[in-house]
Amino acid sequence: MSKKNTKFKFGLIGKNISYSFSKNYFDRKFEQEGISNCSYAIFDLPDISSVEDLFTDSNVAGFNVTIPYKEQIITYLDSLSAEASAIGAVNTVLINSSDKKRIGFNTDYYGFERSLFERVKGPINGALILGTGGASKAIAYVLKKNKILYKFVSRLPRTNNQLSYQNLNQEILNSYRLIINTTPLGTHPNVHEYPLLPFEHISENHIFYDLVYNPAITKFMQIGKNKKALTIGGKKMLIYQADKAWEIWNNNHLELQPRHEKFYGTK
Repeated sequence: MSKKNTKFKFGLIGKNISYSFSKNYFDRKFEQEGISNCSYAIFDLPDISSVEDLFTDSNVAGFNVTIPYKEQIITYLDSLSAEASAIGAVNTVLINSSDKKRIGFNTDYYGFERSLFERVKGPINGALILGTGGASKAIAYVLKKNKILYKFVSRLPRTNNQLSYQNLNQEILNSYRLIINTTPLGTHPNVHEYPLLPFEHISENHIFYDLVYNPAITKFMQIGKNKKALTIGGKKMLIYQADKAWEIWNNNHLELQPRHEKFYGTK
């Protein structure tokens, strides 16, 4: 059977992800681009071990990965891209069309970097990353790449590069003016939740970036707006990382462009 007539399945794995934008986004993309041999589904997995069911489906060509499996998925893969290996988290999986190898990528870093610097043109003196999950690792990768000093903020700090929320004060907030929420706090339907910061020290000199995209303006962002801070929501990042994931899948399976061998590394 030719690749043109082969039915390819893609999707998103995660837990409690019925809210996800990904299915509607890819359904529209396939329709707009006249792609009739691809479908996209939501795979809400109770446990990461259930991912093996996807790998045994010969029509599954790849999938996205979200909370809480971005780190756990790595043990199920054969190799990682250079970026995913450096970050230590995967949000895109490709099942190689030629040998069925399972290859992990991270496109979150690309989405974050592009969406951040579209809005922020000047220097950034430092950044606080709220949360220490898989998404936070991609953010740290971008900050390090762009030589921006950063610290993680955690409820239970475990390393010297992690602060507790209780540690935050005016001096720290003046030194780290980009504040990135990588936690799920504020995600629909829990829209009244937000990371607890000493907001009295926030000013127009700060930048609030929230990876949460539903709602478009989170409680965290609204507080930042009230303090005259620049606010950036997660929708653009989501779109950019999804487009990069499609580029990876598309190059391998549909052969509309040459495959990017530079993506491939070893685990």
